[in-house]
Amino acid sequence: MGLFKWIHEEIKMIRDRDPAIKSNWEVFLYPSFKAVMRYRVAHFLYIRKHYFLARWISQKTARKTGIEIHPGATIGKGLFIDHGHGVVIGETAEIGNNVTMYQGVTLGGTGKEHGKRHPTIEDNVMISAGAKILGSFRVGANSKIGAGSVVLTEVPPNSTVVGVPGRVVKRDNEKIPTDELDQVHFPDPVSNDIENLRIENQSLEKLLTKLLNELEQCQRNHGK
Repeated sequence: MGLFKWIHEEIKMIRDRDPAIKSNWEVFLYPSFKAVMRYRVAHFLYIRKHYFLARWISQKTARKTGIEIHPGATIGKGLFIDHGHGVVIGETAEIGNNVTMYQGVTLGGTGKEHGKRHPTIEDNVMISAGAKILGSFRVGANSKIGAGSVVLTEVPPNSTVVGVPGRVVKRDNEKIPTDELDQVHFPDPVSNDIENLRIENQSLEKLLTKLLNELEQCQRNHGK
């Protein structure tokens, strides 16, 4: 892809996903734009085994933008990192097309693996602020990872994941995360569990009251 075509596509993608942008020129100020552009150069050098130069570019970019992308990572089209400070993408991470990340996201390893040790993120995934995805597994297409979640296992496509450790709380959502970009309205499994316990407790109280009334009635009948 030519440089001008890539820049045009980046401008369109960022304007589609960030309501704060007012003009095309602002794209050139975005840390995400700078980090991804420099990653493309570093990755080009990395796959040609110019490892030192590739790492020099990536480390310099990390200092300037707060976004650390290892030049060995494989990244598709349309990656958007909103704000971006504290984002870390490991060497063997693979990212599909049209993925959105927010600040503080980590695509990391567990420290116990060799070879492929970072996650694979499929197309149209949204990873909310502060989420950590650790290990060499897949996050399926069209999935959403909730803010602050720690994901340690495979995520099926079309899933919503929340919590520490992360667990799937919704499957087969029709909406594509890159279209709605909603980090707030996620299912809350803790609140759901508390509500279920409240309902069960009410049912037990009603049953206990009924049994006590029946026992009291039996005692009155026996007294007669």
